[in-house]
Amino acid sequence: ASLFESKPLLIAAAALMLFYLGDAAMLPLYGMAVVAAHRGDPAGFVATTIVVAQGVMVVTSLIAMKLAARRGYWLVLLIAFGLLPIRGLVAGSLITAWGVWPVETLDGIASGLLSVAAPGLIARIMDGTGRVNAAQGAIMAAQGLGGAVSPALGGWIAQSMGYPAALATLGGFALVSLAIWIGFARTLQPDSAATTSSA
Repeated sequence: ASLFESKPLLIAAAALMLFYLGDAAMLPLYGMAVVAAHRGDPAGFVATTIVVAQGVMVVTSLIAMKLAARRGYWLVLLIAFGLLPIRGLVAGSLITAWGVWPVETLDGIASGLLSVAAPGLIARIMDGTGRVNAAQGAIMAAQGLGGAVSPALGGWIAQSMGYPAALATLGGFALVSLAIWIGFARTLQPDSAATTSSA
């Protein structure tokens, strides 16, 4: 019951679910858009996305740890949420083989930020309750729900309105995440405080 009584946890779950609702289908749809437009080699495209996103994610996660320590988890997640709408617009505008570089660079940055800040924030919110692991599982379930619905929703939009509209719309879900994050900043920030003072 304590998980559902934690307002900061519920806010974080809602924001992250909406983020993954937009994020999960973006790369597959972008790949289909590029291939359908005969502007990229499928095998090469997949290989490039993996290398770019993972490489950027590793570097960003190291930076995110320092940023979180200095400025807090709230800011790190705010930046991550803000990158998805930009990624959606870039993806919808650059349906070309080389477009994978900016699109997946943004993906890697957001993923690196989230990989550090989301678990860290949840641990801080639930500190002292004995329910940290349960809360992490609940957050993962919320992210999984968003990720599971994303392909069906993205595919439906792409079929109805085309790939550019689908990519931009998926990115737009993170605008709701941003609105939630900023709107409930005062509720979240006490648990998101920096662990060290800025130099």
